[in-house]
Amino acid sequence: MLNKLYVKEHVKNALLEDIGYGDITTENLAEDSDFLNGALNTRSDGILCGCDVFKTVYELLSDKIEINFHFKDGDIIKKSDKIADISGPAKELLMGERVALNYIQRMSGIATETYKYQNAIKPYPAKIVDTRKTTPNFRAFEKYSVKTGGGALHRFNLSDCAMIKDNHIRLAGSITNAVKKLRENLSHAHKIEVECDTLDQVKEAVELNVDIIMLDNMPVDVMKKAVELINHRAVVEASGNVNLQTVNNIASTGVDIISSSAIVAKAPTLDLALDI
Repeated sequence: MLNKLYVKEHVKNALLEDIGYGDITTENLAEDSDFLNGALNTRSDGILCGCDVFKTVYELLSDKIEINFHFKDGDIIKKSDKIADISGPAKELLMGERVALNYIQRMSGIATETYKYQNAIKPYPAKIVDTRKTTPNFRAFEKYSVKTGGGALHRFNLSDCAMIKDNHIRLAGSITNAVKKLRENLSHAHKIEVECDTLDQVKEAVELNVDIIMLDNMPVDVMKKAVELINHRAVVEASGNVNLQTVNNIASTGVDIISSSAIVAKAPTLDLALDI
């Protein structure tokens, strides 16, 4: 799902940001004839993600750098595993080190956190999905990482799906008014989701035959009643107060998807290192 042209342009801009007018340390220490051999190693357990992006960093810097990965995106990696062998000109190898690591560490961290959440809701069939609480201009990479970690994806941006939230309801006057106006203007290809805080709102949304109903910050006992009320007439999403301690209990209510910003916003980077 990561378009190669998009990745290449993004990585190019990241390199321009980091290198500036030149790597004054490496370029004044290394000769053109200097070559280095190294390895990408992991210092912690997790899910690997971002191998092709890591490669793209070095492909843009030199066609003489060789990278041989021993794992692929989505693989479980263990502390001290050698992820890849890398060799090439010293200048470009060191110049791209930080940017390449920034991508693969961040992406692997998100994949790892998503994997933890998806595992935490077993044996229930619900899927963990992301939100739009992402890093500006890094959303495509973060969503790819969620998918790699075993999660599913929510809407990519505001044009993917109409989501009626509390402020939209206030703007329109009611859920009914909001849905009616959207249906008058939307393409047949767009779905409508409604955020509900109460069972009365859930009843209203069900009667309107919306596609998705979000149960926002509902206690688990109320959520169970809402799922029974909806009775498979819409996709049911749970959101709010989702963490590794609460997520299994939420999944037990019978919801279809559980959205959480934590799998991206609170995911720590995975500790990977390029050792020469």
